[in-house]
Amino acid sequence: MEIRVLGALGVRLCGASVVPTAPKPRQVLALLALRADQVVPAGVLAEELWSGRPPRSARTTVQTYVLQLRDLIDRALAQGEGAPGTSCAKDVLVTSAGGYMLNSGGGLVDRQEFDRLAGHGYRAMDAGDFPVAARQLGEALALWRGPAFADVPVGGQLAVEAKRLEETRLCALDQRIEADLRLGRHRVLLAELTVLVDRYRTHESLHGQYMVALHRSGRRGEALEAFQRLRNTLVRELGMEPSAALRRLQRSILLAGPERAEQEQPLAPADGSAPRPARLTRVG
Repeated sequence: MEIRVLGALGVRLCGASVVPTAPKPRQVLALLALRADQVVPAGVLAEELWSGRPPRSARTTVQTYVLQLRDLIDRALAQGEGAPGTSCAKDVLVTSAGGYMLNSGGGLVDRQEFDRLAGHGYRAMDAGDFPVAARQLGEALALWRGPAFADVPVGGQLAVEAKRLEETRLCALDQRIEADLRLGRHRVLLAELTVLVDRYRTHESLHGQYMVALHRSGRRGEALEAFQRLRNTLVRELGMEPSAALRRLQRSILLAGPERAEQEQPLAPADGSAPRPARLTRVG
């Protein structure tokens, strides 16, 4: 089985999709796919489908949606040899005490693979192994094909999970860019960061990385303009000033002078390591 939630919902068995077209069965499958190999209580499914106001027929209706999913699973199994240890749809979409579980059969689950790769990347960052960190985090981010559950109508449960997943993606992205900066890839990063700071207009860490990349590329004036744009946005939209870390970065760029823009020393600690002037606390 192949389960993908980091983008449009994709669940394939024996090479065939088992994603229904109807919105509510698709919601049920999305929540089961997100928590693959874990039991999802029927009450949680009802909460997702009816936002805390389930009808009296909720349990029966959830059972109907599960039967529809099992019908799709049976058709997929009929096309292939099935997954190891599975002989019918009930082995794939398992009924358990009070709920249901989607059995991945040891197949690919993109959310789990993302967590695994990102975890390797974070440990490499902590160890100062920036080439490995950049590679592992890049591979983790490549699993994303768009916003989580991009084609699924989301209720309360999935909405919260989608936000949580987005935070984990931003955390991995922040660390991957940090690793690339430490490897001296500031010029390569400029195009990506230009898009990111426009998309995340109040994300201070990304703006700080953008400022560093601009400064190191000999574009000191643009780095200072980027700070001013962020400050204006924060004051106008949130009524707050940039963080102390970002203000220190702005001052260090201001004092560095354009003739030293290609050097890292003005923005680096005394030990010669790459700077972290706008580093924020990891989220997610």
